[in-house]
Amino acid sequence: MKTITLLFIALSLTQCKSKEEENSIDRPPNILFIMVDDLGKEWVSCYGADSITTPNIDQLAEAGTRFENVYSMPQCTPTRVTLLTGQYPFRHGWVNHWDVPRWGGGAHFDETTNPSLGRMMKAAGYETAIAGKWQINDFRVQPDAMARHGFDHYCMWTGYETGVEASAERYWNPYISTETGSRTYPDVFGPDVFKDFIIDFIHEHRDTSMFIYFPMVLTHPPLVNPPGSSAEDNLGKHKAMVRYTDAITGEIVQALEDAGVRDNTVIIWTTDNGTSRGIEGTLEGYPVEGGKGMTIEAGIDAPFIVSCPGKVPQGQVSDALIDFSDLLPTFLDIAGREVPSGQKTDGVSFKEVIYGDTSDTERSWILSMGGQNNARLTEKGVENEYRYRDRVIRNKQYKLYVDTDGQAAQFYDLETDPYEQQDLSDNLPSEEARKNYEQLASVIETFPQQDSDPRYVPLPPQPWDVEITAESQVWKK
Repeated sequence: MKTITLLFIALSLTQCKSKEEENSIDRPPNILFIMVDDLGKEWVSCYGADSITTPNIDQLAEAGTRFENVYSMPQCTPTRVTLLTGQYPFRHGWVNHWDVPRWGGGAHFDETTNPSLGRMMKAAGYETAIAGKWQINDFRVQPDAMARHGFDHYCMWTGYETGVEASAERYWNPYISTETGSRTYPDVFGPDVFKDFIIDFIHEHRDTSMFIYFPMVLTHPPLVNPPGSSAEDNLGKHKAMVRYTDAITGEIVQALEDAGVRDNTVIIWTTDNGTSRGIEGTLEGYPVEGGKGMTIEAGIDAPFIVSCPGKVPQGQVSDALIDFSDLLPTFLDIAGREVPSGQKTDGVSFKEVIYGDTSDTERSWILSMGGQNNARLTEKGVENEYRYRDRVIRNKQYKLYVDTDGQAAQFYDLETDPYEQQDLSDNLPSEEARKNYEQLASVIETFPQQDSDPRYVPLPPQPWDVEITAESQVWKK
């Protein structure tokens, strides 16, 4: 009897181990992509921020790899569409911010005319979920927008819907859309609703491959006090919102631990652009004003952390060149898939850098483009006022600005001048600088001579659409 009992225990342990191995090896890794809204490196302490501590984000970096050279776009819409399509704004056309629920005009992120990350991950066999901010479709006009983009589970703030005052709220008394419709959640803090949705999803789908996209509403204005804060000034409220962002990060990582899937989940933590203007932090003692909407480093050089115990090297710092067009091909590569045939992308996978198989990507440069918004609504739809938006190209040391005529402009050595105080373009100080200037300038020749306009089949006119005047109304952020 004792022998039989021991044999039963051994078999049980073997079965448990097999199930554990199946969860961690046989299935592709889960992917959790966390993207904070409007936050620069000067507000993340593992990057040298002096004005705050972010212990949970720092712990994520200690358990993984912190990247130094990652470019987002300087505004909301270009960043979000770039990561969803794997294309640069000059190709997908959303060069400028366009708040679809607010201005309409028939514009929307159209899954029939663009590649879309959610659909690709769903096709790769992942259970897909999204929670947080969207703003590139109007759920009144397209109530099934998220499902059409490949997210079967969603909990979203669509953005302010013109004429629906309650929809302006993303924080206290938030207006949130789910599979059951849109409504106000009274007396609760919106970020908690989104966080709880993701935690519930993790526990309910722990036995499947999960792709979770969490575009946080924090820390974008309006500046408010989250639960537990009573700050009176804007800076105090901003700091409280950053601390709450850190706390939510910690809770979600703990949920992965509790569900037993932390070691099979690749977590990417980043932000969509720099901190809002007028909010100043310090980075290793240097005062840094928020750079949102500008192509200075404070506006586009995003904090970027990747963690997955056993897969991603721990405690590493990488100088690999990455930009947001690389996210789509990288996520597909992690899933064991390739970009579908016929889908044009500008990005390259950096999976091997994530896993520590190599220290560098294939890139010799990265790109960000578009500053303050310049878009107009005409009879043809949303068009870009500038037919060629300003942009910046950089390698690991040097950065070149390109103007709206497609000409090389300012040139900086970021190694010696990280805050871009000394333009070297008129007096290149060395042969090395000249060579780098010429190499980066040669990249300009690879760009189309004219940027695309957003690609979409126009939706029917709505009462809240931006008015078209004889001169065409230009909206400037």
